Amino acid sequence: MVAAPTVCDDLGTSPYTPSETFKLAIPHSCHPTSFVEVPRVWTGLWQLSSPAWGTAPAARIRREMKKHVDKGFVAFAMADHYGSAEQLFGHFRSTLPPAASTRVLGATKWCVFRAPPQGDLSHSYVEEAVRERIKRMRGTSDQGGSGRVDLLQLHWQDYSDKRYLQALHILASLRSSDPYYPSAKADNAVRIGGVGLVNFDTARVDEICTSVGRGVIVTNQVQFSLIDIRPLYGMADVCKRHGVKLLTYGTLCGGFLSDKWLYAPEPNRYHEEPTLRDPLTPSQKKYLDIILSAWGTWALFQQLLVVLRRIGDYHGGVSIANVATRWVLDHDFVGAVIIGARLGVSDNTDDNRAVFGWRLSKDDHAMIANVLQKSGGGELIHTIGDCGAEYR
Repeated sequence: MVAAPTVCDDLGTSPYTPSETFKLAIPHSCHPTSFVEVPRVWTGLWQLSSPAWGTAPAARIRREMKKHVDKGFVAFAMADHYGSAEQLFGHFRSTLPPAASTRVLGATKWCVFRAPPQGDLSHSYVEEAVRERIKRMRGTSDQGGSGRVDLLQLHWQDYSDKRYLQALHILASLRSSDPYYPSAKADNAVRIGGVGLVNFDTARVDEICTSVGRGVIVTNQVQFSLIDIRPLYGMADVCKRHGVKLLTYGTLCGGFLSDKWLYAPEPNRYHEEPTLRDPLTPSQKKYLDIILSAWGTWALFQQLLVVLRRIGDYHGGVSIANVATRWVLDHDFVGAVIIGARLGVSDNTDDNRAVFGWRLSKDDHAMIANVLQKSGGGELIHTIGDCGAEYR
């Protein structure tokens, strides 16, 4: 008889630990078939990919990572092309005491924007790509040695090249039964705690999970917000059927879903300087284009912000960003929301903590739905395409 999976609490607690977690099927130190309880808000490090989001010294960035961990935000999401994000995270985690280090989860991505020539996608090719991620995140794996990454997510640009299935089967073979246990047969092999996807659409998620088997793919990272509701059209059902949780980004639309933009005049998306004092970030330029070109108008967006502000006031004065995040988290197919952090530039940890401890009521959802039905949000699945289509 196979032992029932156990829930591991090795990520630890602190006085500020967020009260909501979800079970991520990643082997951890307490049991080879365990689930790890991780917070439902993760810290996104994509803003380290460009100085356009602001810059800060590396030491200050690492101090901000420590602040996040101390407040219970122990999960960080990064990628191979997010500048020095992997190295900064790896250096930070390597400075923590062992007990604290095991509390911190690092998720990164292997992004295949251009697939290798036919015949070159070997086991060693995939393993070397994973080994590079591990080395940058300081999971060891130096000079051919062993090492691990907590969650390795695959982005595959060209759907016509079906070798993403081959790559994922190889990644599945690199999963460790227990990456912390000394007898895990590490030898010189790299290890993956869990395998996830990035920006795969509904049809491919279904295809992939059917091919590799249930339980192999644990997450798919896609865009989901009050503005972009595409995951409601097919993706949600597929995730539930295969036991996959969504890690969502774009939930705050680059910060537009916040009190800062309530009653603000429409910014000019074609100029470097908007009507407010700060220049638009790359994310804001992207989401502003969606809001004005596909979703609706700035006036309708202001109606949405007014409703969110009213709901926030009813729930004790929580922010518009909290209400927008809560709306996404209240969907049961969502594991966690990834909120981008401008580490060393701004700090929203205290505000992010306020998303926990309450739920939206039926009346809240009805007020929100009344605005959304006036928008073109339901048509984004056609005007933009399914999840991830905007990157292809």
